[in-house]
Amino acid sequence: MEASGRVISGEGRQYLKLARSLALPIDEAWAFLTESELTERWFGPWEGDAQPGGSVRVLMRFESNEPALRVGIRACEAPNRLVLHVLDEGADWEIGFELQDEGPDDTLLIFTHLLTERVEIGEVGPGWEYYLDLLVAATEDTEEPSFEHYFPAMSAQYRAM
Repeated sequence: MEASGRVISGEGRQYLKLARSLALPIDEAWAFLTESELTERWFGPWEGDAQPGGSVRVLMRFESNEPALRVGIRACEAPNRLVLHVLDEGADWEIGFELQDEGPDDTLLIFTHLLTERVEIGEVGPGWEYYLDLLVAATEDTEEPSFEHYFPAMSAQYRAM
């Protein structure tokens, strides 16, 4: 598989950016980013104060041997923009989801991950490719992809960015 992510620069920072087309109206796509019973289907369930300035604990679906992640909510502008700060052991990430209405049954998802010294792009790039493809599979009710197609298969491509 080819890596679909790109490293872009803006405001003196670098970001990993990935996009996915979702065959859903924007409100339904937003629900897959914000409702625990739907995030559980592709990323993991969460509990806590899901308001801007609040925080939640997320148990990542395929990291079940790890403790739940602490996730701060930086921005939540339904149904278009969600910005999260993941701060936990081994992770200090700022990630964002932007949804763009592409028609009555189509939504474009733009995902960004701020790249810092603590972010190993050869790990997070393939990981986000996998999780975003899990999101697509959940929204389309299709077979889930296999992690081996992403990691370590895409790691060298991402390190070369």
